[in-house]
Amino acid sequence: MNDFPELQNTAIDARDCRGLAEFYKELLGLRYREGDEPPAQPDEDIADWLVLVTESGQRVLAIQKKVDTRPPTWPSEEVPLQMHMDFRVPSVEALERHRARAEALGARIILDRSGDHDEPLIVMADPAGHPFCLLVE
Repeated sequence: MNDFPELQNTAIDARDCRGLAEFYKELLGLRYREGDEPPAQPDEDIADWLVLVTESGQRVLAIQKKVDTRPPTWPSEEVPLQMHMDFRVPSVEALERHRARAEALGARIILDRSGDHDEPLIVMADPAGHPFCLLVE
């Protein structure tokens, strides 16, 4: 028996719960937890907590609706970072491919250090403004 808590998933606040869940679903190749799928009629979507899982059903992310949330202003501390996620990719070529995919899905670049030979990375903001890193490791 494990005597330590185990991480269940990371939870992210967003004004548009479904929109941010769709972004991470597509970016990371996840699926909705059973019962969290979008309704047949989009105007009937009142989701305020959505869980994204792997194909095997392992929880990865939860998106929680918060209408009063403010996007972080990183690197400024005006609105603190609060949290961020790092996503590892195998090469600079993969870094560029995933940057383009993330932008096509609605992310924007905050910092581009893809040319750094020691630690190539790109800091991006998801559609709700939460920073995340794509880095070569």
